[in-house]
Amino acid sequence: MTRTPRRKAYGVKSAPYAFLVPAAVLFLLFFALPIGYALHLSFRRTEVKGLGLGKGARDEIWAGLANYTDALSDSELLTGALRILGYGAIVVPVMLGLALLFALLLDTDGLRLRGFTRLAIFLPYAIPGVIAALMWGFLYLPDVSPFLYLLDAVGLPQPDLLDGGPLYLSLANIAVWGGTGFNMIVIYTSLRAIPAEIFEAARLDGCSQLQIALRIKIPMVAPSLILTFFFSIIATLQVFSEPTTLKPLTNSLSTTWSPLMKVYQDAFVNNDIHAAAAQAVIIAVATLALSFGFLKAANSRTKQGDSR
Repeated sequence: MTRTPRRKAYGVKSAPYAFLVPAAVLFLLFFALPIGYALHLSFRRTEVKGLGLGKGARDEIWAGLANYTDALSDSELLTGALRILGYGAIVVPVMLGLALLFALLLDTDGLRLRGFTRLAIFLPYAIPGVIAALMWGFLYLPDVSPFLYLLDAVGLPQPDLLDGGPLYLSLANIAVWGGTGFNMIVIYTSLRAIPAEIFEAARLDGCSQLQIALRIKIPMVAPSLILTFFFSIIATLQVFSEPTTLKPLTNSLSTTWSPLMKVYQDAFVNNDIHAAAAQAVIIAVATLALSFGFLKAANSRTKQGDSR
């Protein structure tokens, strides 16, 4: 008998690492390095000598925590953070409430045109945020808005939707209109993954559709609700395109209305990239802390519920 030599599988063990190399390179180039560079800039500042003209008139020196101290004591940044809290208090509950309601309605038995309705609710999410803000902005303007024209035609007062308290509702409406569809799809997908036998057993026990929704569906899609809430918090803290797009249409929106607008103003208008980097790091840390705190609280409540 002749023994057939076994082939050595050259490179089989290293193949997974080879597949990870492109992703790792992209992660380093477009994620890790920019974060590291922002941290580097946040600890430095530009020192101007004389009139700041000529070679060597501007030097980049070590600033320590001075940029962070200035950012935390900046009234414009703190005021923008308070505005975002009020904005988020409107956007997050309304958007997630509508997303959950639409998902539950789409999951009911005997619903007609389910696919068309799902697509119609999701479609606003596919529209870029700048285009959506421009569209709604012109609908808010009294001179071009058909809705305000109809109010004026029937003798009703025309509210100024881009000033004062209505401004928050106008901005929140854009976010809710664009983000409800995405969150609805996430929740609806979780609902479709629930075994049908659970609903059948509930109907045999005499449960109505409302009882099934409140006592079975909503508790079972709680992880999806936590995920969508997590994404909504991040998107709220990073709001930028909507107020920036609406700013030319009203004087009620300042250039530092939101924290990210303040970062943009300092970096590209005031030419203070070091202060902007420190503010961006503070915003990132605040977003991480809020998200981590919420996830930890949600996990603890889930564990307590499982233990019961």
